[in-house]
Amino acid sequence: MSMIRPDEVLETIEMIDRENLDIRTITMGISLRDCASESAEKSCTKIYDKITKLAGSLVDTATDIQTEFGIPIINKRISVTPVAMIAESSDAENYTMFAEALDRAAAETGVDFIGGFSALVHKGYTTGDHKLINSIPEALSSTKKVCSSVNIATTRAGLNMDAVAEMGRIIKDTAQRTADSGGLGCAKLVVFSNVPEDNPFMAGAFHGVGEPESVINVGISGPGVVQSAVKKVPGDDFGAVAENIKKAAFKITRIGELVAREASRRLDTRFGIVDLSLAPTPAMGDSVAHILEEMGLEKCGAPGTTAALALLNDAVKKGGAMASSYVGGLSGSFIPVSEDAGMIDAVRCGSLTIEKLEAMTCVCSVGLDMIVVPGDTSAETISGIIADEAAIGMVNNKTTAVRVIPAPGMKLGDTVEFGGLLGSGPVMKVNSFSNADFIARGGRIPAPVNGMKN
Repeated sequence: MSMIRPDEVLETIEMIDRENLDIRTITMGISLRDCASESAEKSCTKIYDKITKLAGSLVDTATDIQTEFGIPIINKRISVTPVAMIAESSDAENYTMFAEALDRAAAETGVDFIGGFSALVHKGYTTGDHKLINSIPEALSSTKKVCSSVNIATTRAGLNMDAVAEMGRIIKDTAQRTADSGGLGCAKLVVFSNVPEDNPFMAGAFHGVGEPESVINVGISGPGVVQSAVKKVPGDDFGAVAENIKKAAFKITRIGELVAREASRRLDTRFGIVDLSLAPTPAMGDSVAHILEEMGLEKCGAPGTTAALALLNDAVKKGGAMASSYVGGLSGSFIPVSEDAGMIDAVRCGSLTIEKLEAMTCVCSVGLDMIVVPGDTSAETISGIIADEAAIGMVNNKTTAVRVIPAPGMKLGDTVEFGGLLGSGPVMKVNSFSNADFIARGGRIPAPVNGMKN
């Protein structure tokens, strides 16, 4: 990378001080493929030992970089090989003990989250996949830092509707087991279509089978910086808006590349990717919704919102791609409701609905993220929401996901407080018409014709 000029340093300081610029996460990916054993107890010991050995200095290194460079690094995380692949060699019938081993390792290393209690079932289940998925509610309710994900569709394989039906039930069970915290366990569980295997963002992070022994991935942030860039072109046409967003994205990503390479050097670990995603927080001035509103929308959700988000997502990717050697993960714009102050406001005033959010996911980074629905929402309705979102990803050859929380005892108009980066979630209205017969069909929706590329 070329030398950074003094004026760029001053500009970066302003972005940090006034525009909430930060590195959202440094994530170390660790392969657990050599931790499989016929003894579940032995496997868990190997998992704990390997994670604590490789990631033992991750938090201290990130803290040192933050101090030396003056760039806030909000989360330090670990992602591991999907546990279903490791645990299925063992004698365990329930995989909660593996989640507990991950949780102990996360506590020992001091990271914020550890992801990879995961299974990939887009074309079918192995025995280990079944065991892991059935263990999710207990695992997420008995651990603090473990995150889980299940991939149920790809463009090449189609959509596994048996898995869709099961995940509706798993989400309901997880919510009930964590009812005392508003169903918080569901905030650590995401259901994917076309999952990326190098994603540093939770809850969907895991270390893919094609990844190296260990790797450093960085997820950047910066909605406030992009909002400021849009403010600088009031009344200009969308070409000018896109150009300014691209310039801002370049600067943000360049900082992420710098941090990623420095962290990988100090940890003697390969540099993986920079994820360009704009990740909002509940803090004012750090909202993706407010960027869209800066373009001229009265409220996020108003007609034109999907077009505005399409422009934003594309410009972020174009600008960021020029600033990093290796771009990966999700890369685009997140629209999690509870984690974005502007999204929360838009839901509360009636401008933003689940149906509008679904339309927006056709052009954004992921999907229906951190959506709180009434606690009495049926498992079939949740499965239907997952199926619709997965279909969007499958047909359009993009990553989509659902992180939905049926908050026990909560009804439309209530608000669930999660705290921290998870924010607060207003309970959203869901369609009350039954889809039970549709979900009961099961089987697999075939891959679309555009999946036949070769």
